[in-house]
Amino acid sequence: MAGGRDYRCDLLRNIHEGLPLPEGVMESAFVVGDYLYYHYGCDGFDDRGWGCGYRTLMSLCSWLRGQISNAKSNTGSIAPVPSNHRVQEILVEIGDKEKNFLGSKQWIGSVEVCLVIDTLYDVRCQIIHVKSGKELSEHVDTLMTHFKTKGSPIMMGGDTDVSSKGIVGICKSASDTYLLVVDPHYWGEARDIASLQASGWAKWQSISDFQASSFYNLCLPQFTAKSLETNS
Repeated sequence: MAGGRDYRCDLLRNIHEGLPLPEGVMESAFVVGDYLYYHYGCDGFDDRGWGCGYRTLMSLCSWLRGQISNAKSNTGSIAPVPSNHRVQEILVEIGDKEKNFLGSKQWIGSVEVCLVIDTLYDVRCQIIHVKSGKELSEHVDTLMTHFKTKGSPIMMGGDTDVSSKGIVGICKSASDTYLLVVDPHYWGEARDIASLQASGWAKWQSISDFQASSFYNLCLPQFTAKSLETNS
């Protein structure tokens, strides 16, 4: 679909829920509210090998739509979750990409995700640039604070580590810190959250397991979950 599509009842929600915490965790924080799990081919469009950033963007958009709709009576005015093609159209329309980007299999990263979210939902995003996976530890407090005060899911992309992913939580033990990764590279019909978790499509990943040879960009939508806004 060129224009995008609205919520779909057959997409799973919140595939991280029920996943046990790593042993010895003393502090944790999570996405607040619902997101839909977008992954390779979930809408019948085969984007294996290049569409992971698009799919994570879609998951972030599904969260934003849900949060914005809580504050609006006319939900029809909220932009639908964009298709791969619509994402490419937007990036060309705003001048970020040349016309030959349309219909291509070019990847997108956290910066492009930030631009599309701003264009569709008028929501600004914070970009955190991490020079190396081994420097993720320097940003733990920022990520913990983000989930506790904003509650929005995060897009994470890299260079050597080209596998874009969603981050929907963080936790700390005395000896380690873990990010809760939602992986969009699943291919097939996702029907069962327990099976997805067992296969590692939603998992806790130690920050020491991210690639030291890769930089990472994280896109943090600066939109406060409505339940947090109400309680503040």
